[in-house]
Amino acid sequence: MTLAVSFEFFPPKTPAGEGGLRRTLDALSPLGPRFVSVTCGAGGGGGTSAHGRTAAVAARIARETGLPVAAHLTCAGASRAEIDDTARAYWQAGIRHIVALRGDPPSGIGGRYRPHPGGYAYALDLVAGLRRLHDFEISVSAYPEGHPDAPGAAFEIDYLRRKLDAGAARAITQFFFQTDCYLRFRDRCRKAGIDCEIVAGIMPIGNFTQATRFARLCGARVPAWLAAQFEGLDDDPETRRMVAATVAVEQCRRLEAEGVESFHFYTLNRPELTRAVCHMLGVRPKLRQSAA
Repeated sequence: MTLAVSFEFFPPKTPAGEGGLRRTLDALSPLGPRFVSVTCGAGGGGGTSAHGRTAAVAARIARETGLPVAAHLTCAGASRAEIDDTARAYWQAGIRHIVALRGDPPSGIGGRYRPHPGGYAYALDLVAGLRRLHDFEISVSAYPEGHPDAPGAAFEIDYLRRKLDAGAARAITQFFFQTDCYLRFRDRCRKAGIDCEIVAGIMPIGNFTQATRFARLCGARVPAWLAAQFEGLDDDPETRRMVAATVAVEQCRRLEAEGVESFHFYTLNRPELTRAVCHMLGVRPKLRQSAA
């Protein structure tokens, strides 16, 4: 089985951040990702300023690396006209793949989301709007453990089906640490007649405290066995990295054994762990052809 990998980056706000993104691109581009995605920044909210940063970074990556780029576009904090203008700018820049999301409230996903009065209310509306504008390739989110705002598991699956019916091509899951949750979610989707690709979202744990906070905000569970793996390693970064890589590789291998072929890595603009995990999974730079 040949694995397909993709990588997620966020737009930097400082010169140091710019350097970090460049190092990440230099390290991961040779692995030949099927695409790289650019988020709307910390919090995943949106608005015209966030969309502008995303657009600038996405266009620069596409121009400078030649990698297929998927730009995130959210409903939050912007009017329909502003979002449409951003989408048209993506098309003009040669970006044909959009990750269409609702977006989070300004205070983060733990707050209360309120649709913009003149905007697309939810991701379903955004997908339909993008489909009317251009023939974009559209990815959407999926939550194996349930979106914090979803009333139940049945709603989660029905809403995913509606986004696909509106024109989305695939789902990319939120990161998860409980592999069985993803597998049960996939099986429920298949039983419900959803046969699209459900890309598994993987976040190698570079910082356990940070990962725990992210998980709490997006509704992902951190099992006790995982916490035990990182216990006592706050002042031992070398061992912590080894543990993190091992945990992520074991998760991916279990998923691969269950027929999962596509992984989307949340890199947090730090390439080392993601590159190590890909290497151990057999995803490596292509060898350059020697001159004849």
